[in-house]
Amino acid sequence: MKTNFDDYNSDKMVNDPDNYKWGIIYFNRKDRRVIVPKYNKVMGWTFNFGNLYSYLIILGIILALLISMRLG
Repeated sequence: MKTNFDDYNSDKMVNDPDNYKWGIIYFNRKDRRVIVPKYNKVMGWTFNFGNLYSYLIILGIILALLISMRLG
């Protein structure tokens, strides 16, 4: 069950500049979320590249695009 404490810690991790590589790529292995809000929440969402599932989702998107281009 998710609590307000979990929400607070999640926001704290996203707002920590140490969790960003080159200032734009969110990488935090302690954060279990795959998709997280960007540092500037107005800019939308991003992948957590510290989570293996992020790479699998991106690979799936690329494969789907390649297959659709091949069939089309």
